[in-house]
Amino acid sequence: MTIDRRRIVFHGAGALAVLVVTAALAVGCAPEPGPGGSPSATPSVSPRPGGPTPSPIETELPDAGFEVPGECAEIYSPAMLSSLEADNPPLNDPGVTMLSTQVASLSQIIDESPATLRCSWGAPGEYGLATNVTAVDSAQAELIGDELVAQGMACEPLAEGTICRFEEKGITLDDAEYATGETHYLGGGAWVATSWINFSPVGYTEDIVATLWG
Repeated sequence: MTIDRRRIVFHGAGALAVLVVTAALAVGCAPEPGPGGSPSATPSVSPRPGGPTPSPIETELPDAGFEVPGECAEIYSPAMLSSLEADNPPLNDPGVTMLSTQVASLSQIIDESPATLRCSWGAPGEYGLATNVTAVDSAQAELIGDELVAQGMACEPLAEGTICRFEEKGITLDDAEYATGETHYLGGGAWVATSWINFSPVGYTEDIVATLWG
């Protein structure tokens, strides 16, 4: 994948235009030095040699008959919603088409799901995030969990499920710093997928889990 040499933007045809070139994935890795020491920005979530070993993920998640909330305000605590509205509005700007995961095989599950809620924060630009809360059955949860581990994400228990994360920082060819990543929660018959760029509120996914499942 190629990062725009002028800037990283939070929009694109179904994903971050600057973070996606292949259908594989694009949550953003730090640019690797190219010939002569120049950085070549090629974000990817592929595990790196010598990197941390992904933790095992729980695959036998219960079919809890999860009911997807009707609107985005229902997935956040009042404090988190207020913070998001103040720090990076608007909610669901129509110009933002960033996917909530850049892993193509997982994105397809969201696209084909009859029960999913999309919430994005931020206008098209250099800061924002996109989240989907999707009802999944145990077979889908197992597939998703296996794929997250295969992509090298670090996973650990959270509440009655599992949370997985990936984050990468780098510098564009214009010497601008950036950070990008994904966070996923599987549990209670649902999958909470979030992809972000330069905007990752502390406790964001944990707040959704606590709000939806107590």
